[in-house]
Amino acid sequence: MSARDDLARRVVEFLAEHDPDTTDRVEFLRARYDAGLAWVAFPEGHGGLGLSRSLQAEVDRLFAEAGAPDNNPRANGIGLGMAAPTILAFGTEEQKERFLKPLWTGEEIWCQLFSEPGAGSDLAALATRAVRDEASGEWVVNGQKVWTSGAQNARFAILVARTDVDVPKHRGMTYFLADMTDPGVDVRPLRQVTGEAEFNEVFLSDVRIPDTQRLGDEGQGWQVANFTLNNERVAIGGRALPREGGMVGIVSQTWRDRPEARTPELHDRLLRSWVEAEVARLTGVRLRQKLAQGVPGPEGAAMKLSFARLNQQLSGLELELLGEDGLRYSDWTMVRPEHVDFTGRDAGYRYLRAKGNSIEGGTSEILRNIVAERVLGLPAEARGDKDVPFKELPR
Repeated sequence: MSARDDLARRVVEFLAEHDPDTTDRVEFLRARYDAGLAWVAFPEGHGGLGLSRSLQAEVDRLFAEAGAPDNNPRANGIGLGMAAPTILAFGTEEQKERFLKPLWTGEEIWCQLFSEPGAGSDLAALATRAVRDEASGEWVVNGQKVWTSGAQNARFAILVARTDVDVPKHRGMTYFLADMTDPGVDVRPLRQVTGEAEFNEVFLSDVRIPDTQRLGDEGQGWQVANFTLNNERVAIGGRALPREGGMVGIVSQTWRDRPEARTPELHDRLLRSWVEAEVARLTGVRLRQKLAQGVPGPEGAAMKLSFARLNQQLSGLELELLGEDGLRYSDWTMVRPEHVDFTGRDAGYRYLRAKGNSIEGGTSEILRNIVAERVLGLPAEARGDKDVPFKELPR
């Protein structure tokens, strides 16, 4: 029996024992995790069966066809796409046992405390300090984070903080798993150009984190954070879309519906964007095939870069096709959405929201450096801070 056939058999047997129509949603998800049918590529005991990652889509399809509940992945994208693979790769057995199951079932939502007012594009410039309390062994964290998606709903956060200012900036950081309900954590909304407040500022004042929630070795934060960021870029830019799916599909339909708006120049721009979207889609297929064989590499940066550029091109083209109708904006009320509903909103929202695509998940400028240096093998950018202790850097 092939692995695919054996997996299908397992799903059928599971559904026979756990009827989605009569089983409590959370209990169903917990049981699915325990059966190894959550992340099939994860090890047995941690929600998986140690199978190929390429089989995940098949098991998800079988559960969806049976009407099984999902784990609300759009509300916990950071947990599922970034925290979970990082905990699996760098966590202790105790950390995996404690965090992975409630993360997967959606009982615990996660956010990401990386960017700071002075350290966004250059993450290694972060200044949030974590100092070990020698008496208790705990870490005491002080600082400010920014652009934190979903912090208002999060129970836990992946956090990078500076633990050594006497070494160069890339070597003095450590990675933690922070409890967002701890005293000293202050979450404040950031209202965006769309009127919504998806993001937050997070102030950390004498927040105490047990050493058991340090992920990886002390001083290994840069390496662990890069592992997370590679997963983040794939999560943002590597989504599986059908041909003419996503924004190019919306704009193509607008073109068909608005013959009066057509001009040769707009036609040429639509065709070029359509071709770019198709190239991005097929590149995403190849990226996911590579992912099935191992961890994400720097190619995810190229996908995220392409995603941001295309979204901005297409949302601008959509407004031009719609003319005055495209300038109408439905609702300016400040809301705190759990996820970004990009394609389900009006054209004005899409145009404004797309501006953030080249900032969130790594700016396009930084991603171009990654593609140039790590994918194309071009010489690294000259820099004067590489071997300088962090405390001696101008700030």
